[in-house]
Parts: sequence; structure tokens; C-alpha cells
Amino acid sequence: MPVTTAPARPAPMSPDGRPADAATTGSSGAAGAPRPAANRRVRLTVSRVDPWSAMKISFLLSVALGIAGVVMVFVLWTILAGMGVFDQINGVIGQVVQDGSSRFDIMDFIGLGRVLSLSIVIAVIDVVLITAISTLGAFLYNVSSALVGGVQLTLTDD
Repeated sequence: MPVTTAPARPAPMSPDGRPADAATTGSSGAAGAPRPAANRRVRLTVSRVDPWSAMKISFLLSVALGIAGVVMVFVLWTILAGMGVFDQINGVIGQVVQDGSSRFDIMDFIGLGRVLSLSIVIAVIDVVLITAISTLGAFLYNVSSALVGGVQLTLTDD
């Protein structure tokens, strides 16, 4: 009966490429002497992005951006109204387009309610578009990653 032997297992290696026993003993050879910690480097490859998680994250981030945009429009409109910019625009346009029977008022066009409504509509459209585009981007990344292998990252432990 032939005798089979198990293949030899390689010696464990430390992160810097030396055998583990040499890495723990240090340069002096004394057993148990601590060795200065070396930075570890790990090379990883992002080979797949889950489209469902990409959709959830992009939805939450786009909702946050939409809310921030509406608040920004409200603050900007309030600052401009407080500075009297709209009154000055009314005066200038009223002099240019003055008609005896009708009076021009810019607030008919850019009143707070109208501006906020428009910014909310734009925010909702952006939420839908950003969510759809990032989900489609995850699908496209997965297809291209299957062809070329993905994005390689190098992480270090400082």
C-alpha cells in the first residue's frame, strides 16, 4: 500500500513578510521581547456594490440634500426680503414698465409661498433622479467590475 504524505504547510508570516517566529523574537533573538509595531498594509478589491444598499443610501442622502436646499432657499429669501432687495426691484421695474392702470409687484412672481413650492418640487425631482442614477450606477459598476475586476484599494494601519 503506498504511503501518502500531507503537503507541507507554509510557515505563518507576519504582515511585513517575515516568518512569524522571527517577527515575534525581534532582531535581538530574545524570546518574548516586544518588537516595534510596523504599519500594516492591506490590499482590497471592491468587486461588487449591492444595488439595494446603494439605493437606500442615495435616497437618504438625497432627501437630506433636498431638505437642506429648501431651508437654504427659505433663509436666502428671508435675508433678501429683510435687506429690502425686493422693494428696490419693485421700484426699478415699476419706473421702467409704469402703466397708469396697473401696478407692478414682484411679489406676485417671487413671493415666499411660490418660491418655497418651486424649491420643494425641485427637491422631490432631485430625490427621484439621484436615487435612480446611483442605483443604475451600482448596476453598471457591477457589470464593469465583472469584466475588469473592480477597484483596488490599499488600506494602511497607522
